[in-house]
Amino acid sequence: MLPVKQDSARPTSAGQGEPEFKLPLEGFTGTPEEIERQWYEQIYRGRGDTMKQLTFRALLMGSLLGGILSLTNLYIGLKAGWSIGVAITACILSYAIWNALLQIRLVRTPMTILENNCMQSAASSAGYSTGGTLVSAFAAFILINGHSLPLPLTLAWVFFLAVLGVTMAIPMKRQLINVEQLRFPSGVAAAETLRALHSHGAKGMRAARALGIAGLIAAVDNFLHDGLAMMPKFAAYSTDTLTTKLNQLIFGPAWMGRTVMLSWEPIFIASGMIIGMRVCASMLIGSILCWMVYVPYLQHAGIITGTGFRAGVQWSLWFGVPCMVTSSLLSFGMQWRSALRAFRGLGKMFSPSPAGLGEVEAIEAPMSWFAAGQIISLIALAGLAHATFGMPYWQCVVAVLLSFALALVACRITGETDTTPIGPMGKVTQLTFGVLSPGNMNVNLMSANITSAAAASSADLLTDLKSGYLLGANPRKQFLAQFSGIFIGTIVSVLAFSVLVSDPKIIGSDQFPAPAAQTWSAVAQALSKGLDAMEPMKVRSIIAGSVLGVVMVFLPILFPKKARYFPSVSGFGLAWIFQWYYGVLFFLGALIAWYWQKKSARSSEEFLMPVASGVMAGGALMGVALIFIQNGPEMLHKFLHH
Repeated sequence: MLPVKQDSARPTSAGQGEPEFKLPLEGFTGTPEEIERQWYEQIYRGRGDTMKQLTFRALLMGSLLGGILSLTNLYIGLKAGWSIGVAITACILSYAIWNALLQIRLVRTPMTILENNCMQSAASSAGYSTGGTLVSAFAAFILINGHSLPLPLTLAWVFFLAVLGVTMAIPMKRQLINVEQLRFPSGVAAAETLRALHSHGAKGMRAARALGIAGLIAAVDNFLHDGLAMMPKFAAYSTDTLTTKLNQLIFGPAWMGRTVMLSWEPIFIASGMIIGMRVCASMLIGSILCWMVYVPYLQHAGIITGTGFRAGVQWSLWFGVPCMVTSSLLSFGMQWRSALRAFRGLGKMFSPSPAGLGEVEAIEAPMSWFAAGQIISLIALAGLAHATFGMPYWQCVVAVLLSFALALVACRITGETDTTPIGPMGKVTQLTFGVLSPGNMNVNLMSANITSAAAASSADLLTDLKSGYLLGANPRKQFLAQFSGIFIGTIVSVLAFSVLVSDPKIIGSDQFPAPAAQTWSAVAQALSKGLDAMEPMKVRSIIAGSVLGVVMVFLPILFPKKARYFPSVSGFGLAWIFQWYYGVLFFLGALIAWYWQKKSARSSEEFLMPVASGVMAGGALMGVALIFIQNGPEMLHKFLHH
């Protein structure tokens, strides 16, 4: 049995008298029954059964922060195809905001650590798991069809997809977290963050202050870049205008038409600080090969006749997308042991709890919630798919059943590697429905949408439940917190998406390249048309990209000692779908983080994540606000007529 250290209470700067608490990172040993008993007696008792958790103020704070942070993920997702987890950012912001309210006496008592845990679950659900498919499948639908789905229909799709994914995680939780005690590194990081905030108030406030200052600076910078450009009297002084003039002097119109130019967008520098050197260096290499070699070659050969990003990416994506798809599917296939372990534990997930563990059963989310969520969402999604795309009901049942199997695998891989293979899961479904419903691109997209959304939501919930498990939270209450975030997340993300993408032509443009949507639509088109109907150069690009994707997967396996020197396939391939200057910005961020960590490991450990998160949040929120301001009247008119 694992001894758990609980020292005497020590008040923090926030006035909290919670005891020092050692997280059970080493786990427990024994039979499944013994493991659950040890956790219940050593971790849960005295914490989860006595401390405030699922309170109105925690849900309100989580929903508000998640709703706001969902805007940053939409903006960054449409710009660069990335989505950033919001749990740690929400923890820091919630702690800082509540302490500020305490100091001015607008609230009377501090939040407990388990209240903040429920808060981050609601925020994560609202800010991350509900909007992910908007920037991929729904944006791909717009690329293919030239119009978006009606607003009520989009709201219904996003909501029931989230319900499907969140409830799908219920039977997985006890097996993957309680019994097998998978790591779920992001969940561990969130638990460590909460423990540090509530144990060392001064450190938490320093991180919050750094996040706030960085966010404010980034917001002002974005206003100087895009905001001044909206004002005729000041447009000539915006950083966007000044940068354009500098590019004309340095690069000239030909290279600028290939997106080879300088740009100043700090949110992508901050993203590079978080992503790391290997991936960002791979992006830079891919950007150079794509926009400085491949596109100019096709232009000189007369194959690409237009200029600008849209003309170039219509050809470059046929190299970048196959590279990412083949490598993702191959990597997924090579993790067959994880998949096998997942399916071996399938029967245990639905088996009744052993006698004598009624206390654990009473605090876990019941299987009746799983059954209700799956049945309701299946009926709703089948009706939506049939009414919207003419998708047969049986195909929707197949999509949901396939989603459970693939989400189970995705959740296990997330627990073991901290990477949710949403892309490969979607591609497996796209390939399946390429056979079941050949030629129907919309069915292909939305069936894969079901799978990827289920995988994202269930993996997100399990990551949050891992935090609660380490902190001794009540899993049933935490599930309810996660479920509550679906509502605000659906409303905010869908309405914001309809405003940001007011004109369908904006998807795939310089403003919103939407790399994830480009990938999804390319696969759907390839499966629909077949290689025989495509231009020879595109076919050759597909073959070359596929071969390179396979080679890049095997190189680290063949030369393990030099694995860290080989490029990241995802970073390299993604660079072929967005502008050249994004690769430069990401690499610049990784370079800053590398230098900071080398120069001062201690300060970088404390401030790198808060500063990067603040820059991303502040810059993205200002970008969203400016779009709302610029298109407000038109969007209001559009919204009222839905």
